[in-house]
Amino acid sequence: MDIKNKTVIITGASSGIGEATALKLSKEGANVVLTARREDRLKKLKNKIEKDGGKALVVVGDVTNKNDWKHIKKQAEENFNSIDVLVNNAGLMPLSYVKNLHTDEWDTMVDVNIKGVLNGVSAVLPTMIDQKRGHIINISSVAAYKYFPGGAVYCATKSAVKMFSEGLRQELAPKYGINVTSIEPGAVDTELTETITDTELMKDMQDKMGDVKPLEANDIANAIFYALSQPGRTNINDVYIMPTTQQQ
Repeated sequence: MDIKNKTVIITGASSGIGEATALKLSKEGANVVLTARREDRLKKLKNKIEKDGGKALVVVGDVTNKNDWKHIKKQAEENFNSIDVLVNNAGLMPLSYVKNLHTDEWDTMVDVNIKGVLNGVSAVLPTMIDQKRGHIINISSVAAYKYFPGGAVYCATKSAVKMFSEGLRQELAPKYGINVTSIEPGAVDTELTETITDTELMKDMQDKMGDVKPLEANDIANAIFYALSQPGRTNINDVYIMPTTQQQ
């Protein structure tokens, strides 16, 4: 896909991987639709993109709300006439030990990490099928492959995203020309760990990860661009990307 003048919806665009991806793809000529709950941050990002000559649209929304998705889709099509790429990036990682029963956080992870992805796909898919083209990027994790202490629910959500991505690819790519990629990073320097409230888990994690130099959000943005920039005959199924210093 030549990303220039293509319309890309990016969830969780107010920080981290979403923000970095918006900057990267807009620099490459894409029209980016920025969605998240924090309007002030989205507006700052839009201003930065437009100052650099890019095109951006802010649509405040919650990925767990299907009505919000209808609005996001409508605004994208009215302003840019198509939806070519969806980057399902919004996610939460309030890790905790199962025995500590942070059940409200479990529910939130399932709602955002899984249902948010399903909602996004269901919103844009009719347009992509009609166009007979498109690319869906789902942000999974290396946690989809292996459990780590405190990650029982988080790992489960990312495993679901990975498997859903493969199901989408098999159903959509051959018949409709819609490519699907699962991006699977290791440790990334983002706000994700700020949602952790389990103090026991946090101490153990700091002891284990203290010497690891995490990936930067730009590294993931570059991986997303790599997947998008391949010719239409090529589907990059998975991008598994680890910090050099992270052992597992």
